[in-house]
Amino acid sequence: MIPKIITGKGSTRRLIAYLFGKGTANEHIDPHLVASWNAFAPDPGRSPHRDPKEVEKQLHTQLDQPVAMLGRRAPKTTVWHCPVRAAREDPILSDAQWAEIARRIVAAAGIAPAGDTDACRWVAVRHADDHIHIAATLVRQDGRRPRRDHDIRAVQREARKIEIDYGLRRLKPGDGTAAKRPTSKEVFKAKRLGEDATSREILRLRVRRAMAAASTETEFFALLDATGLNVRPKTEPSGAVIGYSVSLPGDVNKQKEPIWYAGSTLAGNLSLPKIRKRLAATIPEPVPVRPGNPWHQATAATERIPHHLGNGNDEVGQGQLDALGGALDLLPLTAPAAVRAELERAAITFERATRSRIAADHDSARALRRSVRAIWKDPVPHGDGAGLAMLLDVALTAVAYAMHWHRTRQHAQQQAAAEQTLIHLQAVYAQIAEPVLVGLASRAPSLQTKRRYAYHLQQALPEHAERILNDPAWDALSTVLAEAEAAGHNASTLLDRALSQRTLDDARSPARALTWRVRRLGERHAPGPRAQAANARHVPERPAVRPSQEHQARRR
Repeated sequence: MIPKIITGKGSTRRLIAYLFGKGTANEHIDPHLVASWNAFAPDPGRSPHRDPKEVEKQLHTQLDQPVAMLGRRAPKTTVWHCPVRAAREDPILSDAQWAEIARRIVAAAGIAPAGDTDACRWVAVRHADDHIHIAATLVRQDGRRPRRDHDIRAVQREARKIEIDYGLRRLKPGDGTAAKRPTSKEVFKAKRLGEDATSREILRLRVRRAMAAASTETEFFALLDATGLNVRPKTEPSGAVIGYSVSLPGDVNKQKEPIWYAGSTLAGNLSLPKIRKRLAATIPEPVPVRPGNPWHQATAATERIPHHLGNGNDEVGQGQLDALGGALDLLPLTAPAAVRAELERAAITFERATRSRIAADHDSARALRRSVRAIWKDPVPHGDGAGLAMLLDVALTAVAYAMHWHRTRQHAQQQAAAEQTLIHLQAVYAQIAEPVLVGLASRAPSLQTKRRYAYHLQQALPEHAERILNDPAWDALSTVLAEAEAAGHNASTLLDRALSQRTLDDARSPARALTWRVRRLGERHAPGPRAQAANARHVPERPAVRPSQEHQARRR
């Protein structure tokens, strides 16, 4: 059950007219009162022998009477509006049930505490099976203002209790860091125009992508402009830019004026001060970075995220999740057309998992942001598509660890978002990885060579060897080992290094995981004979610590 509090100025006249009208798309069916402050309020929907407009006037006049009595002493904010919506799969509630829910909501908000005869005046209007609207004035009948400190949180807590009491779908408790939801008007407008998303949601995604792709503030605004958005800077008298607003071309109000959204209203982390703080952490290091394959670099950086999430530093962990969200924002722009929509759904879903009340250490994630920007600037897929498959492979593990990280910190909404992201990424991974693995398997080496690799595998990894050798991806793994060997690598040493990178305990397919690791290691410059001999004597030990069962939620 979702309650959403909206406050406003002036009279309740327009709000009452809207609630008892046809709606913006004729969606209001049989609007009528289910409850009110005194159980005797006039009902424009249940007065067949009177002009509905006259009854509406009578109703809003009675609601506004305590405000009118104060005259100039009335507060600026006088209207309190709270739509309360059930989930689609919830049972249809009766008018009596909705009336009781409305009373519990206004009591929790401090609008009308139970038994307080001098409380604010309010009504609950129902014009659909799945929701009601509560309209109230913010002056009590004794002339005082209601005590509604933290009413948003209080109403959300009460909604969680109502879900239990009425057997409704139970939503995850929030922490106040979620992005602002589209208003009902925005949703209806998008439906009327045949759009899948509202302007607010489209703008939020585009601004996030610009932020992930930019390395300077100038580049950030240039990217916004390049995506076709209208951009309006907010400046001080001195000319200094202190904020910005964006709008979609053609998205106008009744006066044919553009509808602007400030960055901070799209999401808290999209305000200009927050973006500047993020960009300050993207300034390149003074030491030159060795050029390399950006897909490999992004994969290596993403593969380290589980370690960062488990090191106990919450600021670093939050910074890693923030960078991973930016990577997912940009990946759809570089992926094959067949998977872009699913990848975009993953990015939009994971966005909720990137924000909490923990301050992010953005410096710790420079490598991931830098490599993903490099991929975005040169979006040619790596080779046969293995680059994206490699990155998705480690991203699946990173998101699974993110789910566990949020769970241990009781971030319920973020945990649920990470869990849903896994589903989207698994679908993309299966579609991208399968043809690559089939292509590799078609070039499998001779039986004798495979036996040699199998023997070393059984010696080095006895706990997983049988699964790997019976996995359909075994042929692909043997191919990348053979190709690395042909490039000058020692296959046994390379396999040992791949095994040392991270445990395979949380991998549903250890053969696939090893294939991507060996492929990445094998495409590096092959060491000389002396270096190979030294590597053979000093192969790092494989990690002995197994991850918790939570991380086995990963699917491949």
